Formats: sequence, structure tokens, C-alpha cells
Amino acid sequence: MDNRQAIGSWLSGPRAAIEEAGADLGYRGEQLGLPEEGPGSIARPGRRIGALAVDWALCLLIAYGLITDGYDQATGNWALLIFFVLSVLTVGTVGFTPGKRLFRLRVLDLGTGRPSPLRALLRSALLCVALPALIWDRDGRGLHDRLARTVEVRI
Repeated sequence: MDNRQAIGSWLSGPRAAIEEAGADLGYRGEQLGLPEEGPGSIARPGRRIGALAVDWALCLLIAYGLITDGYDQATGNWALLIFFVLSVLTVGTVGFTPGKRLFRLRVLDLGTGRPSPLRALLRSALLCVALPALIWDRDGRGLHDRLARTVEVRI
């Protein structure tokens, strides 16, 4: 293997390097029994980040307009609390936040299909910490979803 191949495999990520070596990892969500494409398939990162941005902007707007007098550190703290409450209430009842609905996403419990309020609480708390959401498995699920036994899918 020359230097270009080594650098190319590093840039494309470990999944591509493993598949290039001959291993078949399957498609994202195959181990979970989800379809490869269309409704019910694993949500792609772009949609998930877009939904998160919409939810965060909504929470910042609420904190800025209703709770604080100007934008400062308190606004961000209030926005995080509002985001937590919004996420627990909406994901725990209907399975999606306003941003997820806009991007046609839904959170499902792997066992029952609808996340319980306790699972939504755990998932939201881990999401607010942020680090668990940045650690993904081979199916593209964040650590917060793995620990809460949930998955974010397209609707």
C-alpha cells in the first residue's frame, strides 16, 4: 500500500477502509431490522443536524423573547433547559420534536415502537450533554440513542 492509498483510506473513514478490505458490514440499520431506504430507514446525519438546528433556534427564540432581556450566557442556559423540556415532552408523547417533524424524522423505541417518557428523558438528558450524540455506531446511531434503546428514522 503506498502513501496515497493509506491517506485515502484514512480520509474516507474506518467503515470504507473495512469494506475496502473485503468485509461486508451491510447497510445502516440492517442489524436493527430496518429498511435500507425510504420510510422507516435510519435517518441520515444531515437531516438530524438540520432538525437539531431548528429545535435549538426555536428554543433560543423562546429564551430570548420570553425569559431574558438580551442575549447573554443566561439566554443559552435557558435555551438548553427549554430544549430539554421540549425534547422530553414531545419525543415522549408523539415521538418527534418540531424540528424532527419538519425534516420528516421520528424517534422509535426498538422494542415497542413508541419511546416511553422515561426513555425520552434519558435520551434528552444525554443529548443535552452533547458528547454522547457525537459518538456513533456503525448504524449511524448516537450513543444517546443506543443507551436509551431508541433509533431515529425517516417517516
